[in-house]
Amino acid sequence: MTSADTTVATLDPQTLRRWMAQHEDLVVIDVRSAAEFESLHIRGSYNVPLPLLSEHTADLAARLGERVVLVCRSGVRAEQARQKLAGVGVDTAHVLTGGAPGFADAGGDVVRGAQRWDLERQVRMVAGSLVLTGLVGGRFVSPRLRTLAGVVGTGLTFSAASNTCAMGKALAAMPWNRTAEEPTATGAIRQIPADGA
Repeated sequence: MTSADTTVATLDPQTLRRWMAQHEDLVVIDVRSAAEFESLHIRGSYNVPLPLLSEHTADLAARLGERVVLVCRSGVRAEQARQKLAGVGVDTAHVLTGGAPGFADAGGDVVRGAQRWDLERQVRMVAGSLVLTGLVGGRFVSPRLRTLAGVVGTGLTFSAASNTCAMGKALAAMPWNRTAEEPTATGAIRQIPADGA
């Protein structure tokens, strides 16, 4: 991807606020999990989690108009969604820089629900705790426990290289992250007005 592509594919929170006031055909799609969406989301956005979007990209694309903004927390999942949509011909989608928290910080209209740690923060906590356990355990219990730190480091390296996160997927399935019911393909996609109208 060239730097020109990045400029075209991203959108800052202030511009999104202007677009929301000016364009009725704007569709904002939040690709985070239902639990993350429940905690904080942009008012008027639609929750279509990335795994669901990945499975039903063509169905979703058929309902979208020209103005599409994709939202997550850091931009990673939103960029993956943008690439999926571009693969089926939706090349006008933008990724919101700063995600839903950045939009809230910029004074955007958001809905706040039950507060919980974001999935990315949970991944950092678990990975860091496992590495610390491996290092401390390797020093005081058995040197073999240092292997744990190496395994986690390898997993994080693979995660960065492949732009996937097995630990994040595992944590998303935990009971504390499943308080909100994940949307179905029918419910998530059909809630979006056809052609952004």
